[in-house]
Amino acid sequence: MLELYTDRLYLRTLVESDWPLFLRLHREPETLRYTFDELPEHEVRRGFEHRLPAWTPASEHWLCLVVVDQASGQDLGVSGFRILHPGHAEVGCLLLPAFHGKGFGTESRRAIIDYATAIGLTSLESTVTDGNIASCRVLEKCGFTFERRVPQAYQLRGIWYDDLVYGLRLTP
Repeated sequence: MLELYTDRLYLRTLVESDWPLFLRLHREPETLRYTFDELPEHEVRRGFEHRLPAWTPASEHWLCLVVVDQASGQDLGVSGFRILHPGHAEVGCLLLPAFHGKGFGTESRRAIIDYATAIGLTSLESTVTDGNIASCRVLEKCGFTFERRVPQAYQLRGIWYDDLVYGLRLTP
């Protein structure tokens, strides 16, 4: 089991008993606001099960880590990445709304960046739905820079949004 630590957080591999957290993240209106439309439970479950197998850099599925507050033991959300091609991965993070704005997104993202660097990745990217200013700020705090806008790339609740793609070069 992979474990990462920061000053306040503990990130650990997703396990079967994390299903209620994963489902909740996919049901919270504030979490869904800029990420995706609500999916039927069986599709959320399929996404969850896809992330459960042991992860290696050769895996096609997401490395999904549960973000836990060390002080309280409270599960805050999930964070991780998936390899898109050798040396390059897409990163993502979903936190429960009660934990937005407290620096947990930035802190967990930095742990993911450190791990990605440690395993030899050379670059990361993250895609943000236009309008999600908080996620853009987190990425910028972590050293990501805006690379490109993809017009009308994603539809949420029947409305087309641009994707904002951010990138980060990693140095060993």
